[in-house]
Amino acid sequence: MNIIEVPAKEAERLVPMLQDLHALHVTHQPERHIPAPGSDGLAKWLQDWLSGEDVFALAAESPQGTLLGYLIYELQERPALPVRPAEIRAMLHHISVTEAWRRMGVGKALVEAMQARALNAGATVIAATYAPFNTASAALMKGMGMEPVLTMVEWRA
Repeated sequence: MNIIEVPAKEAERLVPMLQDLHALHVTHQPERHIPAPGSDGLAKWLQDWLSGEDVFALAAESPQGTLLGYLIYELQERPALPVRPAEIRAMLHHISVTEAWRRMGVGKALVEAMQARALNAGATVIAATYAPFNTASAALMKGMGMEPVLTMVEWRA
């Protein structure tokens, strides 16, 4: 398995895994998500998002060129505030591993690669969010040394 960067122009390669990730969220939180968005719309959205200067997609690729998993992260420069110092935060937005490759170290390899790249870019914080039902993400983040620091709640009309 190789960890590669997926350029914006190849964003469509991520769509099947994004659809799997999205379906999980639709199952558990249907009020928050649009069911079964189209592949073309997802590919365009990912391409636009990954075109951002500080947004990156990494993927685990088999020797045959099949993607086993991906993650998307963003480097965020956060200025100093009276209540906290300035920081560069690497925000992990998405992580998805194909079902056949789960629990085989793909997610860990992706997060380790992201951490190395982010630290090399000057990041001092690695952060992620995950839904409360997503015990796999919770376990991965804990295994990578990340601990919960906030709880987000919401109300929807």
